[in-house]
Order: sequence, then structure tokens, then C-alpha cells
Amino acid sequence: MTDSTLLVADDHPLFRAALIQVLHERFPQFRTLEAASAQTLGAALKEHPEIELVLLDLAMPGARGFSSLLHVRGEYPEIPVVVISSNEHPRVIRRAQQFGAAGFIPKSSSADDMAAAIQNVLDGDLSFPHTDAETSQADADLAARLAQLTPQQFRVLMCLADGLLNKQIAHELGLAENTVKVHVTAILKKLECYSRTQAAVLVKSLEPESGV
Repeated sequence: MTDSTLLVADDHPLFRAALIQVLHERFPQFRTLEAASAQTLGAALKEHPEIELVLLDLAMPGARGFSSLLHVRGEYPEIPVVVISSNEHPRVIRRAQQFGAAGFIPKSSSADDMAAAIQNVLDGDLSFPHTDAETSQADADLAARLAQLTPQQFRVLMCLADGLLNKQIAHELGLAENTVKVHVTAILKKLECYSRTQAAVLVKSLEPESGV
């Protein structure tokens, strides 16, 4: 039987190593896996169905703000995600919650606090620092529209946001160019966008107001 696994997705090797050390000490019953980019995060989730929790940094190569969180929640809704970030702004914490995270851990947290938050989420609870930031109807609407996208459409959208042409997207994702055209049409309709540029601006709104 495959061991239960925790996935640490963070592009900073030193922090990743420190967090994994905490996991080994506090949660020895779990295996740990690492990912350092949005691409390796997706590959790990696809290859390891035994993953029970993702610890996710927002600022990784290939990610745009909350895009990785939304992608994981859309493709693997049964796997809880805890955002771990150096950006502790109340608005960032609130947006993580609205976009489907099960918890938020500031990177400045002590090992004890990190372990407690992780245990809460593993127990089926939510774990967020107190924040006075209000929920945003715009974020709720955005999350609802993005939730309509299939995983493949979400990947195409990220390529659109990078300014890639259909031919380039087809090469990047291993798709036929006509298939990409069909996806783009569906994406614009679901997101209620009139152009590729408008869709790219929408993706940009996923980025926190300040750096993470």
C-alpha cells in the first residue's frame, strides 16, 4: 500500500529543506515530495495519487499569483492546499481563502505554529491567521468563472497570459493547433472576455498587490 504523502511546492531550496525537516519531525507517518515550479507541481500531483496535502508557495516559476492554487483546486478538489507565503498582507490571506485554500501559513511562523496549522488541515479543519480584510465579490466572481475551465483550458489560459500564439501554445502543450483554437474560444466564452488581451488582464488580477 502506498504511503500517504505531503507535497511541498516552493522554489526556495533552503526554505523547502527547512519545511521538510519540520514535516519529518512532526509528521513521520507521511512521506514528503518536493516541487520547485508550477510544472513540477502538476507532474507530482499527476504521478502521486497518494498525496493528501499540498503546501504551496505562491511565487514559483510558471505561476501567476494565485494561479497554482486555483489550478490545483480545480483539478484535484479532494486535496487540501495550504498556502505558505512571505507576504502576510491581510488581503493576500483573504484572497487565498476565497480562492479555495484550506489554510495559510506565514513563512515567518515558528515550527510549532506551522505544525499546528498543518495538523488542523489534516484533521479536516481550516487554518488561517486572523484578518480584518473583507471578502471581495470580484474575487468570488473570478473564482467562479475560472472554476468553469477544464484543466487543459486552464493551462491554455496560462499560456495566453504569457502572450503565446496558438501555434506556440500547441507546441508547449503538445496539442493540435485547431484544438488550441477550440480551447481559446471556450475560454473566452466562459470567462466572459472579448479578446485574448482581456483574458490576460484577468489572469494578471490573480497576482497579489505586493510581491510574495
